[in-house]
Amino acid sequence: MAKEKVVLAYSGGLDTSIILTWLKENCDYEVITVCCDVGQVEDFKEVEKKAYKTGASKSYVIDIRDEFITGYVWPTLKAGAIYENDYLLGTSMARPLMAKKLVEIAEKEGASYIAHGCTGKGNDQVRFEATIKALNPTIQIIAPWRTWDFKSREDLLDYAEKYNIPIAQSKEKIYSRDQNIWHISHEGGNLESPWNQHLDDILVMSVPPEKAPDQPTFIDIDFEQGIPVGINGNKMTALELLTELNKIGGENAVGTIDIVENRLVGMKSRGVYETPGGTILYKAHASLEKLILDRDTLAYKNIVGQKYAQLVYDGLWFTPLKEALDAFVDSTQKFVTGTVKMKLYKGNCMPVASKSDYSLYSEEFATFSKDEVYNQKDAEGFINLFSLPMKIRAIMKQKEQEV
Repeated sequence: MAKEKVVLAYSGGLDTSIILTWLKENCDYEVITVCCDVGQVEDFKEVEKKAYKTGASKSYVIDIRDEFITGYVWPTLKAGAIYENDYLLGTSMARPLMAKKLVEIAEKEGASYIAHGCTGKGNDQVRFEATIKALNPTIQIIAPWRTWDFKSREDLLDYAEKYNIPIAQSKEKIYSRDQNIWHISHEGGNLESPWNQHLDDILVMSVPPEKAPDQPTFIDIDFEQGIPVGINGNKMTALELLTELNKIGGENAVGTIDIVENRLVGMKSRGVYETPGGTILYKAHASLEKLILDRDTLAYKNIVGQKYAQLVYDGLWFTPLKEALDAFVDSTQKFVTGTVKMKLYKGNCMPVASKSDYSLYSEEFATFSKDEVYNQKDAEGFINLFSLPMKIRAIMKQKEQEV
């Protein structure tokens, strides 16, 4: 009788390597691994070999970098979505796409189960499972971290040694990392105490500010309808552009944050995030919007951006509200086309100039010199009407005091 199939979200790292063996040893499943290339630095041929060596019946390695950037990163960038004013949602954006691919392969292979290596304390379990349920509610989910007897990554290291599973982590250096083309996150290890300063050797995509160049770097970022399309006037593919900005930003120590955030599951966590290229793009995009969008649209879009960030962080990518917010955001981006000059210097990332054919800024209107479009005497009537409610309230207070 054929074994039941399970599709495993597989990275070849500590957790998923253990899970592959555990599913075979404890559940007697046929395990099909799926590794998604979202831009992490990895030898994917070795990942595939390791999957087979560890007992997978089939191993998929799929390149989803372009789809990730154009279908997930750019919409979030256009929305200006930032979780808790700090986090640029690097891991959060990737999970729904990865879960979508897991569902597609499970349907192709006739698998009834999808397994993942997310812990019961993290956000990713929600992001994966909410997406799976939204796309195919008949697929059952296996989350070993919520059921097995292991309590820590140290336990996993002991299990790996027992079954001769090759892993890169050690008990001395045991950061939990997630990397893609947008960012890399670091959690665990000495970061678990918020009083411990993170060490410079934790950095992967960036350098510390002290090691950045002593002279500033200037770059021009070109946008079309809210989407970045080029650097210094050179049109580039999404992947080329983000790769180049990561290099430039990393060299200038841009985009490293050390934060305590509120997880969806109710606890706080501390992490270090490196998002060099993304930080440049967010600040450039926001600067261009200030040049182009009117006051009310920009103010309301900031509110939408906060809600958008919450949805993405919480794993609610495939929801009616997210779809509706995308429609609003796309409407605001029709004229967000232009160029922003950015100054990068020792961790600082500043917009210093901007231009657009759709700019609402007019030097003729804003000048302190004489102009023909603004009669300063008109301001008196405007102020009288604008402040009328306050004036009436003050009059009423005076009358109450006289009684």
